[in-house]
Formats: sequence, structure tokens, C-alpha cells
Amino acid sequence: MELATKEARPQAGASNPTIRRVGVFLGAVVTDIDLSRPLDPPAIEALKQAHAEHGVLVFPDQVISSEDLKRFGRYFGQLSVHPFSTSTADAPELIVYDNKEGNPPAPTDIWHTDETFREAPPMGTALCSKIVPEVGGNTAFASMTAVYEGLSDRWQRFLSGLEAVHDFKPFRSLFPNDRAGIEKMRKFEDIYPSVTHPVVTVHPITGRKVIFVNPQFTLHIKGMAEDESRMILEMLYRKTLIHEYQYRHRWEANMLVFWDNRNVQHSALHDYYPQRRLMERVTIAGTRPIPADPPADESDLRRYLMPPLSKFRNAGTVQKRQLDL
Repeated sequence: MELATKEARPQAGASNPTIRRVGVFLGAVVTDIDLSRPLDPPAIEALKQAHAEHGVLVFPDQVISSEDLKRFGRYFGQLSVHPFSTSTADAPELIVYDNKEGNPPAPTDIWHTDETFREAPPMGTALCSKIVPEVGGNTAFASMTAVYEGLSDRWQRFLSGLEAVHDFKPFRSLFPNDRAGIEKMRKFEDIYPSVTHPVVTVHPITGRKVIFVNPQFTLHIKGMAEDESRMILEMLYRKTLIHEYQYRHRWEANMLVFWDNRNVQHSALHDYYPQRRLMERVTIAGTRPIPADPPADESDLRRYLMPPLSKFRNAGTVQKRQLDL
């Protein structure tokens, strides 16, 4: 399989970082750079390219403030606000994870791409460590480009044009099961209705194809029978478990990791609780995923033993039900 990652050195400027690949399919360490100071345009452009090629950039030994982190994120686009995050009113674009005894981490140990319940999911996420546990608390990353390229030609052709439905399902548990909680959740359902994304996307910079489904936010494949959809998705989810496609990051204090949500999934391990793990995060807004192929014809996706009732509702030939009276 062809490798897209390689060592690169940015052009000279006020900041001239060195980028060293540390994983076969993803992961690179960036040194000789100080993120507490503004970067010049050539260095920013080099980081944008390295971010796309390596998927995960690690910046060790970065003693930076929250404002420095937000400035870093803005080099790559507009900062977005996570609707269900642990952020503050005065800085909603800054997410603070302060997990410790009495405040366990959220279910981020499930493989996922950030916020695919959005019509335009984020292009990248930058996470900076402040306090890390003595043992545990690693983050695993998987290259979804490598997952696609590891599929057989037959499977690649089969997935061509399929679309999947995504939803904010893991956050539904945040709403109490009472009238006020249900009404509040309905408001968020209006703001963030389920969205459809291609199963196979194209990275806007590298041009390589990517598997774009994840077990945290993906519900099902659009237009396909439930059992067939589940079988395909579970097969794709298991691909992230292949060690060769992964890079496992061990955190140290004052370390920034910047990953590409357009071609990388991640899973934050919870094996450190109740030790304390304090992190700050910003997320950079993205654009709609680029489909690798035109949408598949719905008639090719499902075979009905009899026509579905929905085909005749507007024809007035089906019996009315109580909900229609």
C-alpha cells in the first residue's frame, strides 16, 4: 500500500519547525517551534500541509495559555462552539476537560470523528494537556484513509455512492427524562437534525479517499435494509481495531496534539480514572464532506418483498390510521 506520509521541513521564517514522522500511516512530531508566539505565514502553510498528510501532529513542550491555543486554532479556520461541551460562557469556543474523582470523562472512548452530527463537521481539533495522570489516559488514532486503501477493490466499488445518516445520539443521555428535558432535547433536534454524509469521502487537500462512518454518531446507511446496513457498518468499524492503521499517543504535560477530522478517527482511553486529567481544546469549523462518487440509486440499495406503505400515502389508497384522523 502506498504511503502518503513523509518527512517535511517548512520554509524558513519567523518559525521554522521540524516535522518528523512517527507512524506508518499517521502521526508526526513537530519540534523547533514555540506556539506561545505568533507564527509567520510560511510556517502556517507548512503546518496545514503536514496536518493533511500526517493526520496527527504532536507539539511537545508547549507552555501555552488558552489565548495561545485559540490563536493556534484560528490559523486553520474559524473556531466552532460545541453545543454539548464543557465550556464557559465567556469563552464558549474553548472546551475544558477537567476529569477527576467525582467528574468522570464523557464516553469518548468510542471510536469517532468529532461532531459528524453537523452538516459541516469540523476540519480539525487541537487538544492541549495541562495535567496528565501518572499512568493511563492515552489517545488512540486511526487513519481512515488507510482503512479505505486496505479494503479489497470489490469492497471499494461496493461502498461507492453509499450515504450514511449521522445523529448526536451519545449526547441524548444529557437530557433528563422529564418534560423539561424532553422539550429541551426537541429544540436541539430542530437545530441539529440527523444529517447524511457520504460513506466514502475525498480529502480536500490530499485528494485521497476516506471511510467516513463512526460508531459514535452514525445511525445507518441511507436507503438500505437494517440488517444489511448493520453488517456493513460493523465491518467498517472493526477496521479501526487493526493495529497497523493506528497511532497511540502517550500524553505528557504541556503537549498539544492537532488532528485532522477529515481523515482520522480517535478514541480517548478512560483507564486513568479517578486520577486527574486536565485538557483544553478548540475545534476548527469545516465544510461539508466531499463525496467520492455520486449518490447510489435507491433502487439498487433495497429489495422489497412488497411495496412500502410510504409509496402510497399520497395516493389516497391506503387505510387511514389513528394518527391521521
